[in-house]
Amino acid sequence: MVAGLDWINAALGAVLGLLVGSFVNVVVHRLPRIMEREWAQECAEMAGQEPPATEPFNLMVPRSRCPHCGHAIRWYENIPVLSYLMLGGKCSACKAPIGLRYPVVELATAFFFGAAFLHFGMTPVALAWCGFAALLISLFLIDFDTQLLPDDLNYLLLWIGIGVALLGWGIPLTSSVYGAIFGYLALWSVVRLYYLLTGKIGMGNGDFKLLAALGAWFGVEYLFALILLSSLVGSVIGSLLLLVGRLANKDIPIAFGPVLAGAGLLAMLVGPQTLQQWAPFAFPLGPLLK
Repeated sequence: MVAGLDWINAALGAVLGLLVGSFVNVVVHRLPRIMEREWAQECAEMAGQEPPATEPFNLMVPRSRCPHCGHAIRWYENIPVLSYLMLGGKCSACKAPIGLRYPVVELATAFFFGAAFLHFGMTPVALAWCGFAALLISLFLIDFDTQLLPDDLNYLLLWIGIGVALLGWGIPLTSSVYGAIFGYLALWSVVRLYYLLTGKIGMGNGDFKLLAALGAWFGVEYLFALILLSSLVGSVIGSLLLLVGRLANKDIPIAFGPVLAGAGLLAMLVGPQTLQQWAPFAFPLGPLLK
């Protein structure tokens, strides 16, 4: 039975998640555009040309604005979920609709933060797993939208996972490091073989790094289970996309990053121990590392 204090911790975690979820929306929207600007500048420099003049644009500047009329979002219009409801899902200036995904992302982040605080209490370990969830949600949405998995987020997820193991807050450091190594090599070897057989590239390097990061968090023992979970998540996502007609055009490639990120979030929610109890066949490496 969950004690009252645990529910208080979960509620506090959820509030923190709402705030972070609002920032996750900013990251998902702006980071790909920041990357595009950096690529344009690098291409211009390599060509010996002047980089294109641009206004400052990062995760903090400029202030959030309505994409339809340019209305600057006031602070009281930017309260997670609540402002969306008060505004009726529309811009206060031009009445253009605000995407439903914004409050959904905030609520999803709040859910995972609440789950972390419920399980670990108000501890640094809970905050680490909150960071894990926020990064995976960001990677899920960015790859879904753009088929990009930013190195800045992948590497941050990877090094935090190894750091958590180094501090003794989770799995043994050895399992974390091996998880990162074999997580990368597992997908790299499959894609390399596919390229040798077909001459086609079936997956981006960002997917290798994402599975490596998940391996750093869960350990090498859980890599096969994570791949199996990704199949389950992929089936659900594919069914939903078919339902809404997103897969009507077979020429549109399907990103693998959201599938991996979804598997990581599901594994976090279920818990490593429960996952091992439910699917013991998915842990062939377990006995080798004891």
